[in-house]
Amino acid sequence: MSTPPIASFGRDYLAIPGPSVMPDAVLRAMHRGAPNIYAGELIDIAASLVPDLKRVARTSGDVAMYIGNGHAVWEAALANTIAPGETVLVPATGRFGHGWADIALGLGAEVETLDFGKRAPMDMDRIAETLRADVGHKIKAVLAVHVDTSTSIRNDISALRATLDAIGHPALLMADCMASLGCDRFEMDAWGVDVMVAGCQKGLMVPPGMAFVFFNAKAAAARAAMPRVSRYWDWTPRANPEEFFMYWNGTAPTHHLYGLRTALDMLHAEGIEAVWARHALLARAIWAACEVWAQGGPLELNVADTQNRSCAVTALRLEAPNGTALRDWVEHNIGLTLGIGLGMAPPGDPSWHGFFRLGHMGHINGHMIMGLLGGIESGLMALDIPRGSGALEAAAGVIAKG
Repeated sequence: MSTPPIASFGRDYLAIPGPSVMPDAVLRAMHRGAPNIYAGELIDIAASLVPDLKRVARTSGDVAMYIGNGHAVWEAALANTIAPGETVLVPATGRFGHGWADIALGLGAEVETLDFGKRAPMDMDRIAETLRADVGHKIKAVLAVHVDTSTSIRNDISALRATLDAIGHPALLMADCMASLGCDRFEMDAWGVDVMVAGCQKGLMVPPGMAFVFFNAKAAAARAAMPRVSRYWDWTPRANPEEFFMYWNGTAPTHHLYGLRTALDMLHAEGIEAVWARHALLARAIWAACEVWAQGGPLELNVADTQNRSCAVTALRLEAPNGTALRDWVEHNIGLTLGIGLGMAPPGDPSWHGFFRLGHMGHINGHMIMGLLGGIESGLMALDIPRGSGALEAAAGVIAKG
């Protein structure tokens, strides 16, 4: 057995776009024996999560909690509002827009997709044209991904609501905030979002396993008009439980509740505005380094305009096979794991090896980001990949100025 490289010993750094780095306080909160699921502190903890989750989402509406991942709440959101044969519009800016569309198809919905590619945000003019053509209002919901984790494109959800309102279209506005909640600014009520889905494993800093559907009165009315909703996916008893088990339609995700309670305490102690500002600052430091590297080599930010970039994830292009080679080198040699180029090329296509992603979400700070960038610089140097010089200085300058 070969000896690992000497610089790989120590704590690994998982810099993928979810699951994110988990705070020690969250892990400590979860490190306990199984609690009573019928009485005691768990009941009070679960009830306390509801208002604090709504504070992060910036909504006075309801939240339903599910044991599941993002795909689970994609389905939950649709199962409560869209009947088989009804139509949804999906403006896609990456793999996850298409993924939500596929869930809708599986539930028997008619899906109209507007594909904006993998490097540009939603085009409101094209969306408006499609909505105006829907004079009979067949489209019952618009499914929009706020931040597509595969491409790192951040879409303007507020502008999408303004487009719907200007046309007078009654479709529900649904937003996927899996990558953005607790990282990029999101204002559910102020932006006019009717349904929002999110998970616990990114900005909320908890291991994967819980996911959430937030919904307002308009969405609740759509639920009330449904001919039927399966007992498990129905959000009504979850949002207004008469008994504790109804939050989950069964056994609670006990240890996730302890972890989430601690994570929410941490977020609210910092303040959500400060959380957004921290993510924005550290994202700018990453972009500054990447832009310098790009000046002298093949590395390229997937999203050109900073206004359209997420502050939680950055997708990068590096001529194949260097994307995979870089990921392999930093993981094996220095204990740094970067994200794969998910959905950026077809399966089996050699060009897939020319992409990678950086996760900078949740429990991160300046020295972690500088370590991430220093690790990438080491990998580029070791692999003799051309690059501009001064990337770390540029990033440090951004952080120094705050």
